[in-house]
Amino acid sequence: MSADLSRLLNPRSICAIGGREAARVVEQCRRMAFAGPVYPIHPARTEVAGLPCYRSVEDLPEAPDAAFVGVRRDRTIDVVRSLAARGAGGAVCYASGFRESGEEGAALQAALVRAAGDMPILGPNCYGLVNYLDGAPLWPDQHGGRRRDRGVAIVSQSSNLAITLTMNLRAVPIAMVVTLGNRAALGTAQVLDALLEDPRITAVGLLAETLDDAPALAAAARKAHARGIPLVACKLGRSETGARLTVSHTASLAGSEPGADAFFRRTGIGRVHSIPALLEALKLLHAAGPLGGRDIASLSCSGGEAALMADAIDRRRLRARPLAQAECERVAATLNDLVTVSNPLDYHTFIWGDAERLTDTFAAMLGCGFDLGLLVIDPPRRDRCEDRDWRITFDAWEAALRRTGARAGVLATLPESFPESLSEDLLARGIAPLAGVEEGLAAVEAAADIGEAWAADRPPGADGPRPLTGAAGAEGPGGRRGILLFTEWEAKQELARAGVPVPRGEVARDAAEAVAAAARLGGPVAVKAMGRGLAHKSERGAVRLGLETPAEIEAAARALAPLGERLLVERMAGDGVAEVIAGVHRDPQVGLMLLVGSGGELVELVGDRAVLLAPASREEIEAALAGLRVAALVDGFRGRPAGDRAALVDAVIAVQRFAVENAGRLLEVEVNPLVVRPAGRGVVAVDALMRMAGGGQDGDQQGDPT
Repeated sequence: MSADLSRLLNPRSICAIGGREAARVVEQCRRMAFAGPVYPIHPARTEVAGLPCYRSVEDLPEAPDAAFVGVRRDRTIDVVRSLAARGAGGAVCYASGFRESGEEGAALQAALVRAAGDMPILGPNCYGLVNYLDGAPLWPDQHGGRRRDRGVAIVSQSSNLAITLTMNLRAVPIAMVVTLGNRAALGTAQVLDALLEDPRITAVGLLAETLDDAPALAAAARKAHARGIPLVACKLGRSETGARLTVSHTASLAGSEPGADAFFRRTGIGRVHSIPALLEALKLLHAAGPLGGRDIASLSCSGGEAALMADAIDRRRLRARPLAQAECERVAATLNDLVTVSNPLDYHTFIWGDAERLTDTFAAMLGCGFDLGLLVIDPPRRDRCEDRDWRITFDAWEAALRRTGARAGVLATLPESFPESLSEDLLARGIAPLAGVEEGLAAVEAAADIGEAWAADRPPGADGPRPLTGAAGAEGPGGRRGILLFTEWEAKQELARAGVPVPRGEVARDAAEAVAAAARLGGPVAVKAMGRGLAHKSERGAVRLGLETPAEIEAAARALAPLGERLLVERMAGDGVAEVIAGVHRDPQVGLMLLVGSGGELVELVGDRAVLLAPASREEIEAALAGLRVAALVDGFRGRPAGDRAALVDAVIAVQRFAVENAGRLLEVEVNPLVVRPAGRGVVAVDALMRMAGGGQDGDQQGDPT
């Protein structure tokens, strides 16, 4: 993150180059009372918006701190070159038609980056930025923000969505908006790193379609944590391309979105899934910061609202913690005898309009040590109703906060119930005005996620995607050029060396060898067809299980031989109590992802899984396994024998260790099922799949499977 963005983001002088869009930038600068000089540049005009116009960058009286370049794409390259030569602090490249438009545009974008040299540029194909702290808009359109002394920043890949965010009526205190467009030279991490230098920024919201530089973003997240500036992200878009190109269940089940979730969890970046939730989260983080836990107190004067909140909290990773007996008694002492004390609390209307009693009740509840208190209240319409009693309630809530020092917000069940003026008033009092139950609680959950990650103080992210070594061609299944698809036997031998327990087995060339191998192995056996393109064998009828007699084994072997290159004969473990999947998949955005879940034939149908960024700690793996539905079987469901949980964790760690040690070549490795045997008997990897980047021809072999 070597680029110095201070002049671009906090300019003392601005130039606007071009026609209509540049003129709009000049108008916006005057409207926001930008304190420094503004230099319009146009080859034919003499003035723009009352300011004298210059013919070229070379004619300017000084090198501008920031430039808006609003000319067509081919001219943009020349203008940027001139700005860099003049010593400008940075530029916004407005024109489209670069990388997003195909090969020709990609070549132009590369030329643009070369022309800029060391000068930072935003875009191309973006609107630019609005600095509401210093009144500096490099922005060719309307926007809905206003000058302020401190507040939140928003970094958005999309310019149009950024405009929408500034137009909100939710009183979000936006201090800075930066759009990225094509991210030719500056991505999310570089801009974020620069924003974190400004002490006036209280939180940062990220609106992105992809994670453009996971290692750099993880480093920025570390810096944000160190500076106490929380980050929250709304990632848009769900790509199916990766799932279509993968072979393993691990890759298709993990996908891009769980990978992003795992990355955000590890780096301490809160995640929300809608723009309204992003705005509510920014308000909450601005007012209260990250939360120390997930215990929520809800107070309302209606049983309906109390039930509504109880249901909504239960749907999220939050908790309406029940009150202890002593806490109930303290709250009850402030209320009418007819009120039943609980959390959520319906305090009824007996104290409505009584500022002193309301304050006492609110303080008694907030003094119980909750991580966040929420007053659920919808003010009446101001154009038709009188709101005196509601204002008394807000004043009492504020007084209770001052008395207890608690963190708290006010939540309206209907987003439109809070006019912007009321939200701004509450925010000025240090109270987060949350608009809407679902959006508000999504914000609370994100704030709790950030607080949990900060408290754990884990290393906030693996190194991100490592470049593959030895890959000679495009990634693809079935042993394409540059891809090594291991046979099941080869994969198991690799995993066994890494410490993953595998069944006793032998490779056979024909039915006679299969019968002989079974005799040596003893007990019931499984016979499988084996080949490099033969993944998910049970789905293709390439497996026979529970075979004991030579006749059964010979018949199965003859039937399976045409399906593969060899036969695999393995001793079966018949005492399994649960089947688990454990795999590692390379995500192109965030690197290696570890997946654990319910395994076996129903792995995709059940959808019981957890995804972690690798390498994950033993504690993280244990927690992920404990959160699965299959954990009930491992623990001994309805009197059945409990499984060997310690051996299961050890095996998952061994799979992960193999993946990390081979990260330079690994595409994916999967064990499914990993059969969990009764406590003390271990686990066994019944099937395995492995793909590596290689350098040879189609069908490259790892070695002779015999």
